Amino acid sequence: MLARLTRRHVRNPTHLAFRRRYSSKHVEILGTEYPVDEVTNVTPSILSKIPLRLHTKPSHPLSTLRGLIEEHFAGFSHVSSFSPVVSPFKNFDELSFPKDHPGRAATDSYYVNKDMMLRTHTSAHEVEMFRKGEMKWLLTADVYRRDEIDGSHYPVFHQVEGARIFDASPEGLKEVRESNEFLEAQLAKSNILIEDVPHVSPTNPVQEGHDPVLSELVAKNLKLSLNGMILKLFGGGAEKGEPLRVRWIEAYFPFTSPSFEVEVFYQGKWLEILGSGVVIRHTLDTAGVQNKIGWAFGLGLERIAMVLFGIPDIRLFWSQDERFHSQFQQGKITTFKPYSKFPACYKDVSFWLPNNTSLHENDFCDLVRDTAGDLVEDVKKVDHFVHPKTNRTSLCYRINYRSMDRSLSNEEVNEIQGQVVSELKNRFGVEIR
Repeated sequence: MLARLTRRHVRNPTHLAFRRRYSSKHVEILGTEYPVDEVTNVTPSILSKIPLRLHTKPSHPLSTLRGLIEEHFAGFSHVSSFSPVVSPFKNFDELSFPKDHPGRAATDSYYVNKDMMLRTHTSAHEVEMFRKGEMKWLLTADVYRRDEIDGSHYPVFHQVEGARIFDASPEGLKEVRESNEFLEAQLAKSNILIEDVPHVSPTNPVQEGHDPVLSELVAKNLKLSLNGMILKLFGGGAEKGEPLRVRWIEAYFPFTSPSFEVEVFYQGKWLEILGSGVVIRHTLDTAGVQNKIGWAFGLGLERIAMVLFGIPDIRLFWSQDERFHSQFQQGKITTFKPYSKFPACYKDVSFWLPNNTSLHENDFCDLVRDTAGDLVEDVKKVDHFVHPKTNRTSLCYRINYRSMDRSLSNEEVNEIQGQVVSELKNRFGVEIR
């Protein structure tokens, strides 16, 4: 609904705000020019992040975490070089996303133009990897989603996608069984306690056309493979003498069935780690892969790294401060030590929207990011009011300015806040209260 409103009311669409920021008819991404059109909503702040590829930077926590996962899946192909610019068809349709899935909306995703977008997940390359004939692979990449501003959300983050494919034949059945026996033997030697759910069930069914026996064994192979990975990542943090506790939960994803989420009990609470399942036949058919069956999983690196490294604010991953980077070495998980605590500085901005318009919260957050960058710790909507006589809508947002590296003066924050207010008026035609 919000996406439709944003597009319908031409006085206040995201793309007009974008075009005010760009005099050129094109936007350049990794050396390629793409035309700007009425759908474009990618912002300068987001564009500046695309070349950085934090998961490839030596000693960065995300690079270390990626390396540990690749070590566990040593026999897999490891890929991290795909461009983030993909077609909506590749990002959604190839994976059987419904036409009305909210992720397709311009309020949730970054569109370069009507034909191209920034991938929202590493699954966007799943068909491409299968089409290449890859049977066992890991893909790590930066992904992009329009989001709120707070200590655990950022519009750019990093994912690892993994998959393994078997022949749907007696030989494939034998391969899965042998793999399961090996993995079970490895886990039997480990201090891990697993709360499992059935590999298949009426609420988490085998796909039509799949051999039920083989599908169940493939789902088991998925769980065994990921239990070993979780043990590698979190086993060192379990209480002394206590087993690492892992639990599996039935889930739903449009591109797998049966599907699962997995959680680990770490530092006194259950943490959601990843989503996974048996790849739907349509995905393999689209890739031209016949008579195969396999599993896939996807996880967010930041979510896990913040826990393992004790990093309290997601913005720190993007810090250029040597006091942050000097604390980490490639391949080692070390606890982050805060090097300073700077005071917060809160500023409110209240405004009337033009008649018959709307402003999505993600539009406001993108404006703040473009203006203030990572000097903003969080943004919260603190008031929403519709005047009973004029029917005009008033909004109030509270912006928390706090640098990760230094103290901000009130004068500096006032200047930035003034720029935010000016941009609000210029882009969206609001009336400041």
